[in-house]
Amino acid sequence: MIAGIFTSSWFYWAVGIAIGLPIGLVALTEWQHALRRRQSFLVRPVTLLRNYLLPLGALLLLLTEARQVPAGATSVRTVATLFAFVVLVLLLSGVNAALFQGAPEGTWRKRIPTIFVDVARFVLIAVGLALIFSYIWGANVRGLFTALGITSIVIGLTLQNSVGHVISGLLMLFEQPFQIGDWLDTASARGRVVEVNWRAVHLETSTGLQIIPNAVLAAASFANLSRPENKHKVKVTTIFSLDDPPNQVCAMLTGLAAELPMRRREGTVSSTPLGGLEYQTTIPLNSPADDGDTKTLFLQWVWYASRRAGLHLDEAEDEFATPERLLAAVGQVVAPTLHLDADEQRELMPAAALERYAIDEVVQRAGEVPERMTFIVSGRVQLTAGTADEPGPVIGILDEGGYLGQSTLTRQPVIGYAHALDEVTVVHVERAHIEMVVQRNPLLLQEFGRAIEDRRARAQRALTED
Repeated sequence: MIAGIFTSSWFYWAVGIAIGLPIGLVALTEWQHALRRRQSFLVRPVTLLRNYLLPLGALLLLLTEARQVPAGATSVRTVATLFAFVVLVLLLSGVNAALFQGAPEGTWRKRIPTIFVDVARFVLIAVGLALIFSYIWGANVRGLFTALGITSIVIGLTLQNSVGHVISGLLMLFEQPFQIGDWLDTASARGRVVEVNWRAVHLETSTGLQIIPNAVLAAASFANLSRPENKHKVKVTTIFSLDDPPNQVCAMLTGLAAELPMRRREGTVSSTPLGGLEYQTTIPLNSPADDGDTKTLFLQWVWYASRRAGLHLDEAEDEFATPERLLAAVGQVVAPTLHLDADEQRELMPAAALERYAIDEVVQRAGEVPERMTFIVSGRVQLTAGTADEPGPVIGILDEGGYLGQSTLTRQPVIGYAHALDEVTVVHVERAHIEMVVQRNPLLLQEFGRAIEDRRARAQRALTED
């Protein structure tokens, strides 16, 4: 009897399955873990192979070869149907992972909308199931295919307009004129793309989330503000008086725009007169997301800078720097620093100017030799090492009574730059008058020398600590 067992074919099938199934499971488990560590798209196909296909294959062999159950038995047909279905799903999953999920960026495989892949997978599974039932169970599927064909024609004729819109939208997605994160300017909204699906594009705008059907975008023109890269610009229009020299206005606008923190450093700023009273300033930016903040900050700076330059933004006159205000400011911050009496204060008036700066505007530029001293009447000014384009550590903050530009006496370039933290009001005093005051009071020169050395030392310490 024992000899009969060893000569029976079912014995070897049983032993082979008993040994091969655990070995196969262990091997596939290690492969699965390796793919998961590499974050490979083949993890799902291998998981199907390990969890479903291998056990079902072992069970099918056990029934037909070890137990020698007839192929026409219900149990064999059921297991065979499940096995064939898993094989079909495994093939489709492997093809999807190899062709589409792992496709390089920019290829046609990567641009195919997901719905196209899903519909194709559904159709292939339906056809595969029909063939499986026809081959294993002997089912007649001709009538089913005929009914499905007629139903598809009827539905297509009934919904041809709706389906046409959907298809046109999907074809637009296949062309892939934009990606997640791009900025679009459409007829109905302007915003950043945050989601794209088979039905609509979701734009994040300043007023909320705007949903635009794909068919609407496919039927109209729109602008992708993010392409080509590093080409986005914003244009700001301003109005000045006819009496303002155009060259002076353009120079002021260009200089202000070049100092904006949002400006793209590789781009070129330009300002041109449009005729009449209008001027247009073109500012290169890194992203359309900076458009609003850039326009707001630039127009604020223009308001203050135009008054300092004696220009007339929107044809308005500046009535801030009156002699009374200037005299009060000189007595408030200049006189205590320069030790001036009342007569000396009045003598200083022709060489002084009262001006204002906007928030974040540059008050003193790095590397320049100041032509005057600047005394702070109100507001705060931050001293920073480096330049406006490449700022370094903070050296200090000056408030009311502080001063800048003391190196005007030594003709030395300043270290770092200064910008306004608030609206800042200052009094500028020309170099010639400062020199005259210092000649009358030599101790002032020593004080300014100590201030220069102190700020240089603080700048050096800040750079070293940074």
